[in-house]
Amino acid sequence: MTRVGVPRESAEGERRVALVPKIVATLRAKGVDVVVEAGAGLEALIPDEDYRSAGAEIGDPWHADVVLKVAPPTDAEIALLRSDSILIGFLAPLSAPATVEKLRAAGVTAFAMESVPRISRAQSMDALSSQANVAGYKAVLLAAEKSTRFLPMLTTAAGTVKPAMVLVLGVGVAGLQALATAKRLGARTTGYDVRPEVADQVRSLGAQWLDLGIDAAGEGGYARELTQDERDQQQKRLSEATTGFDIVITTALVPGRPAPRLVNAEAVEGMRPGSVVVDLAGETGGNCELTEPGQTVVRHGVTIASPLNLPSTMPEHASELYARNVAALLGLMLDGDGALAPDFSDEVLSKSCVTLVKEG
Repeated sequence: MTRVGVPRESAEGERRVALVPKIVATLRAKGVDVVVEAGAGLEALIPDEDYRSAGAEIGDPWHADVVLKVAPPTDAEIALLRSDSILIGFLAPLSAPATVEKLRAAGVTAFAMESVPRISRAQSMDALSSQANVAGYKAVLLAAEKSTRFLPMLTTAAGTVKPAMVLVLGVGVAGLQALATAKRLGARTTGYDVRPEVADQVRSLGAQWLDLGIDAAGEGGYARELTQDERDQQQKRLSEATTGFDIVITTALVPGRPAPRLVNAEAVEGMRPGSVVVDLAGETGGNCELTEPGQTVVRHGVTIASPLNLPSTMPEHASELYARNVAALLGLMLDGDGALAPDFSDEVLSKSCVTLVKEG
């Protein structure tokens, strides 16, 4: 019988857990044993007793056949893994290749949730998208908190207050969720992306489309890196457009590369004092020139917030979504009796596997 381990996350500020009790119960029904480290779910407000009630054992997860994590393992955690085990989690294979090499050297077969292909059959395993939904939602709430203005239009005895103007730069999953959330809160919303094919998605959410005349659609649903000439054009046009907005939320990322610069210092200086920039790309350098990753600063009267790991600030639902993703990927590796039988001819498994240790 396959044994799955769920350790307590050790990364600073990480409050998510890789499995929630509901998914534990599902795995148990498939004949899978689950062992959860004591306190693994406490930061997500899940007590050990809930895991026990779902059929899990509370104990040492590191010697299980499969270990499920959220954040990449530390060197100390890699040393705890069995040499013939499987690890599934966010592993940052492009930005932290050293971790992948250490896993390979330790004899661990590792699957990176970031590497799950964006195909229809793998949508239930797309952890990047599930966590981006959380980040996009929370980014708007953060912007509303930092703003000195109302988001919705208010009609009061003292007069009418105009709704806030919100611009979202980069309309992937996080950006679309940010547009939807800002619209629900009553703001006037506008979206921009270098992939013009997403314009209809932006309009479907009741937002306007900012057309700068640049097309940089890439592979796998991501944008390609712009040429220098395209970057110059984009910077100039965005600087002119940005000044009219009360809130700017940036979400633009290029896999394996520094985040593209979308909001320069000149654009920030041109915004009205009291405006807000929320930069969700801080972990890879930021989309705003004045961003200080992990910090909230005020420049030219504009608040610039660059929170890191926003999904972890909503650990309950973020963990629930992530647990569904990781369990769906694990399910591809199990046969009808719950035994490990990964088929590496499967596109999802072959592309998400970043280290493969072959028997013998």
